[in-house]
Amino acid sequence: MHIEQLKYIVEVTKTRSISVAAQNLHVSQSTISKAITNLEQELEIKLFKRSRLGAIPTAEGKNIIKKAYEIVVKLHEIEEEAQAQTSLINGELNLSVSPSLLTPILPKSLSNFKKDYPNFRIVMTEKKSTDIVEDILQGKIDIGLAMIDEINWKSHDELIFETLIEGKIMVCVSKHSPLAFSDNLAPEELINEAVVMYDGGRWQEFISIFMNRYGSMNILFSSNNTEVIKKAVAEGLAISFLIDIALKDDHYVKSGEIIPIPLNLESNHLSFGWVRSKKKHFSIAAREFLKCLKLHISKLE
Repeated sequence: MHIEQLKYIVEVTKTRSISVAAQNLHVSQSTISKAITNLEQELEIKLFKRSRLGAIPTAEGKNIIKKAYEIVVKLHEIEEEAQAQTSLINGELNLSVSPSLLTPILPKSLSNFKKDYPNFRIVMTEKKSTDIVEDILQGKIDIGLAMIDEINWKSHDELIFETLIEGKIMVCVSKHSPLAFSDNLAPEELINEAVVMYDGGRWQEFISIFMNRYGSMNILFSSNNTEVIKKAVAEGLAISFLIDIALKDDHYVKSGEIIPIPLNLESNHLSFGWVRSKKKHFSIAAREFLKCLKLHISKLE
């Protein structure tokens, strides 16, 4: 039995694909297939069942694979401990981030992290919360920063999460809109307004509940690009609903082109936080990055 074999079966379990595992580990498919076959022969246990759904762990193989996970995690810890002793923490941290958190919070946190760990590379993508969860479950990323309210926790018991900050839903209007002079806005005042929406599950649910309770709204378009949404609002094409933390230091708000107004609604809070898989090693760098992030958020509150 070799360490590489354990790493291979862990990666195949994560991805449910020998070809994807080979790409992730930068080896050939035949290398992984042969290593798994040799290990199965050595242990006299079939670890995976190949089907149209991919490489699925067998009932007999699940306990072996669980032990392999534990060993691989311990190997990562040993490697990091050696790095920490020489102050040479390096490697790569993969993040997926909800757009609402990207502009107002992350840049300063990332800057502080890079000062402490200049040898560490950060790879970051911007995605919807539901897509972030899929990336985590497939082992593509280390940490997700997402809208917690959008995640169905009951169906994902392998996830660990922590709420970092609460956001308020704001009505964003153009400076030329008659609504711009309001201190707050009731739902009834918005029924006849054209609306541009962020294309996310929680927002779609919010609008659906909103319309069922207060009446139909004129949805001009939906987009997962917050800059497109804010531009449409600034130009007076429509109003929109955005989170207050997404508007901190926003150039449209600073210039006065967009006026954010509190929505007078009984429940208008949304939670943001970090999410990771219990099965993926929680690296020293990931923990240090979250420390930087929490420190920066504490200064915003």
